[in-house]
Amino acid sequence: MKMTLSATALALMTGSAMAQTQVIGVSIPAATHGWAGGMNFFAQDAINRLEEVYPDLDFVLATASDPARQVNDIEDMVATRNISALVVLPFESEPLTAPVQAVSDAGIWVTVVDRGLSVEGIEDLYVAGDNPGFGRVSGEYMVSAMPEGGDIVVFRGIASTIDNERVDNFMAAIEGSNINVLAAEHGNWNRDTSFEVMQDFLSRFPNIDAVWASDDDMALGVLAAIEAAGRTDIRFVLGGAGMKEMIARTRDGDPMIPANVTYPPAMIATAIELTAVGLTSNAPVAGEFIIGSVLVTPDNAADFYFPDSPF
Repeated sequence: MKMTLSATALALMTGSAMAQTQVIGVSIPAATHGWAGGMNFFAQDAINRLEEVYPDLDFVLATASDPARQVNDIEDMVATRNISALVVLPFESEPLTAPVQAVSDAGIWVTVVDRGLSVEGIEDLYVAGDNPGFGRVSGEYMVSAMPEGGDIVVFRGIASTIDNERVDNFMAAIEGSNINVLAAEHGNWNRDTSFEVMQDFLSRFPNIDAVWASDDDMALGVLAAIEAAGRTDIRFVLGGAGMKEMIARTRDGDPMIPANVTYPPAMIATAIELTAVGLTSNAPVAGEFIIGSVLVTPDNAADFYFPDSPF
């Protein structure tokens, strides 16, 4: 893990305000896929725990099914709950940038999680997995698993800065190899959407050697489409984020799921807790907290299998 800290004292976190009840707003996407479901679980778990630890803090959690709803949720938190800090995982980067900028301009602390905004420097704290590393590790694995090259298809997530970081670094990692990307389409980190996209890929391309699904929910949709089509040319599918079902398949030697790349949904809990620390102390928490991406193989999969996890 890497943490970059700022020593700048935050006026809203000092003085008499610390003795008053303050409100942290948490705005996240609804559980539209497995990773988001895990994130929702860890967000609520963190809030339940922190409400006991910090009696002078209140929390308001809102989940949104689309960007417009998330914007409304945030505006409502500012207008009716008088929040002192906002922890936000943007549903999409572009439509959330101006509304979160308005929150920051109002003097409210902003912690952005995972999907960055489309303008840099708005947030006070950024907590995320290592998205460039996620793409790089995935690309390096593809090159090692396909030393003679081959034809692959690529699944992108929801349009966002983290999707761009992942894909750009994946493409850089495979550059110079004999791996040929036949096509890249958005599966939106959604199983059903990815099933449909993979069906289209299978109809368009008579041979596909491997798939970079870049997410375990998308990987499950891809695998279902491959099975339904009866295709035997695809050697393996590389997902990511560490869904326990996929980690178990890697651990057990499933040739279609030979590896995975970590990206823990519990990062939302880290973001909420760091924000709470900032509001209740003079501890400097501004900057970045980046959680590294690790390649999971049969050799180390047992270390990343958590049977009680919702994801």
